[in-house]
Amino acid sequence: SDLQKQEERGELLQPLIFVLLVLCSVLLYFKVSLMDPGFVKSEEEAGNSEEQSMVIPQVPSNIKMRRCGYCMVKQPMRARHCQLCQHCVRRYDHHCPWIENCVGEKNHPLFIAYLSVQLVVLLWGGHAAWSGLYFEQSWDWLRHNIFLLMSFLLIVIFTIVVLLLLISHLYLISYNTTTWEFMSHHRISYLRHSELENPFDQGVILNLWRFFC
Repeated sequence: SDLQKQEERGELLQPLIFVLLVLCSVLLYFKVSLMDPGFVKSEEEAGNSEEQSMVIPQVPSNIKMRRCGYCMVKQPMRARHCQLCQHCVRRYDHHCPWIENCVGEKNHPLFIAYLSVQLVVLLWGGHAAWSGLYFEQSWDWLRHNIFLLMSFLLIVIFTIVVLLLLISHLYLISYNTTTWEFMSHHRISYLRHSELENPFDQGVILNLWRFFC
């Protein structure tokens, strides 16, 4: 059969890989959106945990953990209360409307993995859509190809958004800072009173290693 011949020629391998990438992207989306991003537990639940281990020597010692005015838990350094999630989140980065969840200490690496896989899927889909377009200057051609053309333009827009988001996150990760810290540096006590611009920066290689590994 034609299907068997295509399999023998290896023509089914690329569509299979593409479907697997799409499936992986969907699974990562649900994993990142449904998992605990690093909610801060109450003192009774967390005990002594790793709160003090988050303190970096370069940060002034007079900066103490403060109690959240919303959920009344003691916030470890780099945590922030999210009013949409109604929780304080460890190493808070931002609340992402795409996944309807916060990006924090626990799901940030998976969020980067999701963006990376999504970017590959979009680039592959954009290439497939572009390869199916054969331009002609006629209304009849436009009428028959309007759906494919609109799909390609939509893919291009999403690709640019995902690419810029991934690049910005990798840049911030390489300096061991978060979106919230980058945008609100002047309002955060442990950054405002620190002698260093970023007291958490330990070099690009070590920053990336500690984040992903």
